[in-house]
Amino acid sequence: MGFTIADLKKGERGIITDISSEAIPLKLLEMGCLPGNEVELIQVAPFSDPLYLDINGCHLAIRKEIAALILIEKTTNE
Repeated sequence: MGFTIADLKKGERGIITDISSEAIPLKLLEMGCLPGNEVELIQVAPFSDPLYLDINGCHLAIRKEIAALILIEKTTNE
């Protein structure tokens, strides 16, 4: 099994590879949460939920349970 956005640690980046789950809100797709886009975990809220992300320059917060449905390929920080 691959990595998901929920597996990222603060400052880590990844490329979204799959968002096939029907549980992912359409609003996230409209905001750029699509395969091929880069995601970075900026901050984690208290109690580990929600996660504050930068997806191709768009900052958004998503629940950890949704983040666990979005598959990524981790990239190295440059």
